[in-house]
Amino acid sequence: MHKFDLTNRTAIITGGAQGFGLDIARRFLESDAKVIIWDIDKKELIKASKELNNSNLQYNIVDVSNYKQVEDTIKKITRSNNIDILINNAGITGSTAALWDYDVEEWNRIIQINLMGTFNCCKCVVPNMIKNDYGRIVNVASVAGKDGNANASAYSSAKAGVIGLTKSLGKELADKNIAVN
Repeated sequence: MHKFDLTNRTAIITGGAQGFGLDIARRFLESDAKVIIWDIDKKELIKASKELNNSNLQYNIVDVSNYKQVEDTIKKITRSNNIDILINNAGITGSTAALWDYDVEEWNRIIQINLMGTFNCCKCVVPNMIKNDYGRIVNVASVAGKDGNANASAYSSAKAGVIGLTKSLGKELADKNIAVN
């Protein structure tokens, strides 16, 4: 497996306590990055921290849908670290139902976590990347955002929004040393 050299780079990985996020964290640690995983689940963060057992790993309990919490955590991190890499991985699929039967609260929750969470993290991290003239952002979307999935209109809509946000932000940062994918 190809090893990237991420020495002296700091990465934030949202939804990093399990699944894809945990695997990404593992790979970044193997590449010598300083990694900060975010998740809403404290038990899973502690479990992931023990599993990865690496001095370059930190974690924060963060609800990405809560703008103030994201902003405060970024401010705290940037007092002592630059943020070089942001992986917006936090997301939920939610329940399945036809659009006309979809629970409004559930719809809002999925949009808040999947789309607004990505927006919140980008909005708070990008100024630090601009200041440091370096950044790499990966927003995890889904083919559901392009094709739509039956009985998953909230998830599909949120991921379509993430795709649009990613394309727009990439164009806004095209003249800077910040890549957005």
